[in-house]
Amino acid sequence: MRFKKTCRTLGSSILCAAAGVLLAAGAYAEPKISFTSTRDINGEIYSMDTDGSDETNLTNHVDSDSYSAWSPDGTQLAFVSERDGNPEIYKMNADGSGPTRLTDSGSNDLSPAWSPDGTLIAFSTYRDGNMEIYLMDASDGSNLTRLTFNSSPPSNSYDYGPAWSPDGALIAFQSKRDGNLEIYVMEANGSNQTRLTDNATTDVVPEFSPDGTQIAFTAYRDGNAEIYAMNADGSNETNRSNNGAADLSPTWSSDGSEIAFQSNRGGDFEIFVMEADGSNQTPLTDSAGDNTSPSWHHELPSPVPSVAPLGRFALVLVLGGIAAFGVMRSRRQRARVS
Repeated sequence: MRFKKTCRTLGSSILCAAAGVLLAAGAYAEPKISFTSTRDINGEIYSMDTDGSDETNLTNHVDSDSYSAWSPDGTQLAFVSERDGNPEIYKMNADGSGPTRLTDSGSNDLSPAWSPDGTLIAFSTYRDGNMEIYLMDASDGSNLTRLTFNSSPPSNSYDYGPAWSPDGALIAFQSKRDGNLEIYVMEANGSNQTRLTDNATTDVVPEFSPDGTQIAFTAYRDGNAEIYAMNADGSNETNRSNNGAADLSPTWSSDGSEIAFQSNRGGDFEIFVMEADGSNQTPLTDSAGDNTSPSWHHELPSPVPSVAPLGRFALVLVLGGIAAFGVMRSRRQRARVS
């Protein structure tokens, strides 16, 4: 974790205590990874630190909970729950409190994804007899807006798995409207739906990189599921995981340098992390049951630095880390920015 690393660097319990006060006040949010786990028999939503520590059951419900997605500010999670009889979309606070139902269709509502400004949630639904993508207000589930209209019985176009671009202008998704599942992109209002991949096998579960230049996705083109990435226009497709097991459901780290995903290379599905180029593949979870569908919360601290004066030092929370400044009359000496 960056906070722990910075404290070790600064080497001062006083500085670290002051940093902790700023963190507790919400000036800086440590990123987390949420995921679905069946270690408790039924599916539950867990969260953990990005190094795999501090695994916490957030839902702890007798019915299945799955497919979590962080709000942009990290204070809430949207997720799918069957606690009312069929899969519907709920949201809860980041600590698992305050679960609130957002959809009530009597059908299957799945794969929620928050807009970058936190006002909307895109999701997949079977309420029209085939899988389509809708928008709703993130606050209460109101103002439903259908984005895709591609029913093609009997095969079903299966428009599913929306993923927002960082600027909120585009939504990537998967569809089999052309015969097999491929990655598409559309404008956030549903217009200009464009196919990005064109492969004889299956390409699914897209996610934009934090800078919007790449899309990671799951591809079955090598005889098994692998994590691929491509440019946002569909060019330069590259196998990143390149393993004989099933690797699925990529999610980017805050700075785009890493990708978390699920893999069954050890038997059960576990959450792994790798460098964005595919190197250094490392397991984060190791439990009974399957751990799947990771979602990486992208840290979004305020662009205005938060300052905590501390005698001859000041702690400043800036984008990406904590800086300690020694203040000596008119001169400042920066000690460290993580």
